[in-house]
Amino acid sequence: MTITHLDGGFTDPARDGARAFRAALQAMARPGRIETLAGIAAPAPASVAAAGLILTLCDTTTPLYLAPSHDSDALRGWITFHTGAPFVAPERAMFALGSWAALAPVDRFSIGTAEYPDRSATLIVEMGALSQTGATLTGPGIKDSAQLSLPELAAFQQNRRRFPLGFDCYFTCGDRLAGLSRSTRVEG
Repeated sequence: MTITHLDGGFTDPARDGARAFRAALQAMARPGRIETLAGIAAPAPASVAAAGLILTLCDTTTPLYLAPSHDSDALRGWITFHTGAPFVAPERAMFALGSWAALAPVDRFSIGTAEYPDRSATLIVEMGALSQTGATLTGPGIKDSAQLSLPELAAFQQNRRRFPLGFDCYFTCGDRLAGLSRSTRVEG
């Protein structure tokens, strides 16, 4: 089935939007926890989970960068129709969507400022697989430790050293998503 820019929004916007927002909050508040989203579709290659995050977190005031892996006319039209989010260069983005390789180098995204650390980017990283294995996570929102399959370790370790500055990440695969805040410690 081909998704057009008019298709694929939330079936029941109020309820589905609330569920997606709660899943996004839970994932970021509890790094390593995997949440599930359903009932959303966007043009390929955007996953269900990435589409849900875009619909939930983006609007006309949230500049979005589409990495080359996800920059297509169909996806741009879908995002414009459903959210109105303006498309910008990586340095100006509040949100960025793409594969890890296509988002690189990640040091070009905003990490906020000392006065406004909240003015940093959130990366939505599309993954080939997402599981609670791999890197060990510790820090706020994690009782003892958690595990999450990450595309690499060094970038997230460097990001943590900048805290309270730094970017935050959502990892998506199919209908699943997980969050990694800049305050999370990542070890191999």
